Amino acid sequence: MTAKETAELAKKFGGDEKNTGKTEVQISILTSRIRTLTDHMKKNKKDKHSRKGLTDLVSKRRRLLKYLMKKNLRRYTDVINELKIRNIS
Repeated sequence: MTAKETAELAKKFGGDEKNTGKTEVQISILTSRIRTLTDHMKKNKKDKHSRKGLTDLVSKRRRLLKYLMKKNLRRYTDVINELKIRNIS
């Protein structure tokens, strides 16, 4: 992931391209990396090191989503819907 892509995600979710610390921005960056690694894993099924990295990223994103859900449910649902991560009824 390039610095330009990170800045675009920060601007979209954080309001400013330098605001990479906001929870929504961190979740969006992790989601982008997860999607990239998922495509890699589809092509390279035996790559155990990348699989470990992917599970670590998914775990970190899950913890951030749990934190955001406890702090502000509206922001949580907005991020989930924007990134199309889960289906919320």
